[in-house]
Amino acid sequence: MPYGLARLSIDYGHFYYRMRANIYMCVKEVYLYFKTAGQVNTQQTLKAAYARAEALGINEMVVASTSGDTAFKALDIMKDMTLTAVALHGGLKKPFHNELPQEIRKKLQQKGVNVVMATHPLSGVERSLAKKYSGVYPVMIIADTLKRFGQGTKVAVEIAIMAADAGYLSGRDIVAVGGTSRGADTALVIKPQNQAGFFDLKIREVICKPSNF
Repeated sequence: MPYGLARLSIDYGHFYYRMRANIYMCVKEVYLYFKTAGQVNTQQTLKAAYARAEALGINEMVVASTSGDTAFKALDIMKDMTLTAVALHGGLKKPFHNELPQEIRKKLQQKGVNVVMATHPLSGVERSLAKKYSGVYPVMIIADTLKRFGQGTKVAVEIAIMAADAGYLSGRDIVAVGGTSRGADTALVIKPQNQAGFFDLKIREVICKPSNF
């Protein structure tokens, strides 16, 4: 056999066994795929997110929380983590109205939770343009692409950016928890980035997500 082919065969065999080892390593980890999306998965999602964060040595958690309920549940589970709760921006559903009540925001902050309410980077002004002019807009295409993995995936990526832009993240890997409408059903390990560096953001792992959504 020519030298080149023999070497190719050896290299391929080495790759094959490495690949098998990596697959085995992944199988040993616990990844959850929920049969349905939504609030019913909140407790399992938060527990899985915390367990994976501990295993990876991650101490920064970002959680989407519209009413504050998911953030308080996260506090009960993630007491030794730096927790950032990201709420809907003001005026999303009604002009000059905040979905997260001020008293709830204060209670979370008193318990050491960073609270973010800011423009959503994966819609922003483009939402207004789409309403007025229709058409297709790049940022909304990115958002809709992420939604192919479920609403929670898009939310988890978006809140990671929002927390970074608010100055609450160190730049190290985080676990971001999002959901479908209410509660939590998706957790991702993310290498975060600010809006300006969006294409350097990395989704490292999917801890859990719904398979039907």
